[in-house]
Amino acid sequence: MGTDASKDRHDGRSETVMERADRRWQEVIQEIRVVQTGVQILLGFLLTVVFTPHFQGLEQTNKTIYIVTVVLGSLATGALIGPVALHRIVAGRQIKPRAVIWAARLTITGIVLLLATLTSALLLVLRVATGDDSYVPWIVAGVLAWYLLCWFVLPLWVRTRYTSGE
Repeated sequence: MGTDASKDRHDGRSETVMERADRRWQEVIQEIRVVQTGVQILLGFLLTVVFTPHFQGLEQTNKTIYIVTVVLGSLATGALIGPVALHRIVAGRQIKPRAVIWAARLTITGIVLLLATLTSALLLVLRVATGDDSYVPWIVAGVLAWYLLCWFVLPLWVRTRYTSGE
């Protein structure tokens, strides 16, 4: 193997910078497929609610929560579709390593916005379903804590715990 090819190799894998970018791109796309479907289905259901007769009878606070939820869902959808548009626009420009970084950033942003959308939607549904505001915030806070634990705390703990210092 020549010295130029050796310089492109990364520790732990036998792949060049471009091979690594290709692999990481596929990983990002697979991750996006999972969350994108969920956020689009949720947003689709949310968009229909305003056209139901029950919506007009909601308190203004619940209507405001609904509007915030729809906007958050729309923002999440945009962030999660963004990497596809990014890839299509920069394809063939030999900048895939940079595109992967930006796609990963958009994906994390989309996941955070999905977290906010789900939390807001849960708040709205529980407020309407129970008509009782005394315990609903506690339930929503508990679910939010669960999301944070599963989506951020555990992965960051695993990353810290098992990433070697080398």
